[in-house]
Amino acid sequence: MSQLHALGIDHTAEAVYRLMLAEPEHGVAELAEGLSLSVEEVRAALDQLAELRLLRTSRQADGGLRPVSPTVGIQLLLAVREKELRHAQQEFADAQAAAMALLQQHAEAETGRHDVEVLTGVEEVQARLEQLTHNSTAPLMSFIPGGAQSRAALDASRPLDAAMLARGIPMRVLYQASVRNDPATLDYARWLTSQGARVRTAAVLPVRMVLFTGQAALLPIDPDHTRRGAVQLRGPGVLTALAALFDAVWEQADAFGTAANRELDDNGLTGQERQLLRLLAEGHTDAIVARRLGIGVRTARRMMADIMTRLGARSRFEAGAKAVRRGWLGH
Repeated sequence: MSQLHALGIDHTAEAVYRLMLAEPEHGVAELAEGLSLSVEEVRAALDQLAELRLLRTSRQADGGLRPVSPTVGIQLLLAVREKELRHAQQEFADAQAAAMALLQQHAEAETGRHDVEVLTGVEEVQARLEQLTHNSTAPLMSFIPGGAQSRAALDASRPLDAAMLARGIPMRVLYQASVRNDPATLDYARWLTSQGARVRTAAVLPVRMVLFTGQAALLPIDPDHTRRGAVQLRGPGVLTALAALFDAVWEQADAFGTAANRELDDNGLTGQERQLLRLLAEGHTDAIVARRLGIGVRTARRMMADIMTRLGARSRFEAGAKAVRRGWLGH
């Protein structure tokens, strides 16, 4: 991992930056040769460094780039990162306070049961899943984002899923398309289908969710840190809305285990590539794009580099402009 990873600089970009500081006259070809990288990898690293304002246009070489001194560039990145962290902490504290106030106001339903209930930590969530699984007689719907699932998560899910499927309860599960890159998760999805569950994949999923139709839904308190716990929701209004959201995503998803998972559209793009372009066009960082797609940051950058090659673009800005002209980003 890059020593500057916390500042948004990955291992490759850090290596390119260090070499440019040592050899400021090097061009793309020399950087690639000096670091044993491909030209595409160097260009992706330069894009990243330019985005972080660690490069400037050379005043001597027309169109050339020069590294910004670490004394200036890194200090600015540190200041920006510190400000972002303080802002994020304050936002989380404000959201937490507002959420707790809302939960307290609506904790008790007229029937005496909780319409909204906070479940703290993995153990409490697992216990509630076991309870709902044992009592459920209605179909189950699940969003499982994040690509590869941990071995612990798969082991915890197997007995619950097996119990429901053994009782003949319909189950529909939506994974992210990136699960095909993880053998353990892929094997689990195949096992689900062999037991009678219906499984599909989508490039992007809204949020992790387990919905016991007509009974309750579990959603994470913090989608980026699901181990912190979950919120259990009840009530016909919210459950109907969540079921409608699931059905909408399900209808657009690809059947698991079929060629549809890699089907190309009229522009030769996979569903995952289309979503990557849309997320980048919306201004999201590489880290957020990768998390939304359930893939690694390096994988997301390789996908973008491949798209740039197909477009004949030398920068992301140029790639975006060409993608718009070709209609790759829709209307």
